[in-house]
Amino acid sequence: MKRSIRECGFEHPSEVQVSTIPYALQGQDVLCQAKSGMGKTAVFVISILNQLVVDDDSKDYEPQSCIVTCHTRELAHQIYKDFRKLSRYYKEPQLRIGCYFGGVAIEENEQELKDPKKVPHIIIGTPGRLSDLAQRKLVKLDKCKFFVIDECDKVLGNPKMRSDVQNIFIKTPHHKQVMMFSATMGEDMKADCKKFLQNEVDIFID
Repeated sequence: MKRSIRECGFEHPSEVQVSTIPYALQGQDVLCQAKSGMGKTAVFVISILNQLVVDDDSKDYEPQSCIVTCHTRELAHQIYKDFRKLSRYYKEPQLRIGCYFGGVAIEENEQELKDPKKVPHIIIGTPGRLSDLAQRKLVKLDKCKFFVIDECDKVLGNPKMRSDVQNIFIKTPHHKQVMMFSATMGEDMKADCKKFLQNEVDIFID
């Protein structure tokens, strides 16, 4: 992990990373607002990867234990690449990461999610596609330990995405870590976000 962090240019953490990662590593719910480019993605990627690591390499990670959703396929793919970069030096067992969004045939997703050797430990996707996969019982939500909404203002501000996220969220376990991030967040949106959170730490950086 340390080697991956250095290679990704995170040797000197940003203000949002210094302020948020210690809470995230403790498993605390997080509501974070900071400008674009301050490294918010690294906050949840690093904290989740650290919490997923197992000491005994004979054990496997819990399949489908992390769900990350965002509002565009481009952002979903970027988050996917960040998880891949920061987990590249993990020892076996191999950490599997899946990325799902519209525009790709759902049958391709189905093939991966039905294969025990390919089913991911970390699932990233747009709300609509994740909701479709959950309805088909391909994404199994009962093992979720980490739930992240990136650009939460855009996700929850879109009625269709909000409905999809709510349908997914209510099927996950009550006890899990929830983290929500955004570059902008009005007071009404903060109140909406808090409906998903329990005893969260609020971090707002101008």
